Amino acid sequence: MIRPVIACGRQNLYDASAERGSARKGLLVSSRILVAVSSPWASERLAAPVVDLANRLNASVVVTHVAHVQHEDEHESDAKQRGEESLKLLSEELRDLGIEAEGVMLFSDDVPKAILNTAKAKACTLIVIGAAENHVLKGLFKRILASDVPGAILRQSDVPVLILPTNWRGAI
Repeated sequence: MIRPVIACGRQNLYDASAERGSARKGLLVSSRILVAVSSPWASERLAAPVVDLANRLNASVVVTHVAHVQHEDEHESDAKQRGEESLKLLSEELRDLGIEAEGVMLFSDDVPKAILNTAKAKACTLIVIGAAENHVLKGLFKRILASDVPGAILRQSDVPVLILPTNWRGAI
C-alpha cells in the first residue's frame, strides 16, 4: 500500500515554546493548510484526506489552483474554467463539513513558485499536494531531484509538504 509522504522544509514543525511546560506541549502549531489542486478530479480525490487532516489539526484550508495552459490547443478560458471548477468542488465540500476554507485562483507559468508564494502570503504552515499513483510508483524521490512540480515545491518550501497519492483514502 502506498502511504503519504511528508517532508519538512527549513522550519520546525513543532512549537518549540510548547516544550517549556505549556498545555500545548507537542501539538502542531499548524492553523492553515494550503491544498494545491490541478483538476476537478484531483479535488474530488483529495477531499477525504484533507477533511481528516484539517479536523485533526483544527486548521483552516486555502485551496489553490494555478491556471495555466497545459496543451497547445487549450485556451486560457479552458484553463480558467478548469481551475474554477477545481476550487469550487473542494472549497464547497470543506465548508459543507464545517471547515473554514477559501479558494484562491492563481495565474502563472511557474506553478511551484505561485504555490509557494501563496503559502507564504496566506501564512500557511503545511502544503498538501497530490501525486498521481504512477508518479509515486515510479520513484517519487528520483522525481524530487528532477524538475517536476511536487519536487520543486519540496526543494524550495520553508514549511512541511505532504504529498498524497491520489488513490489515498485512509486517515492521515
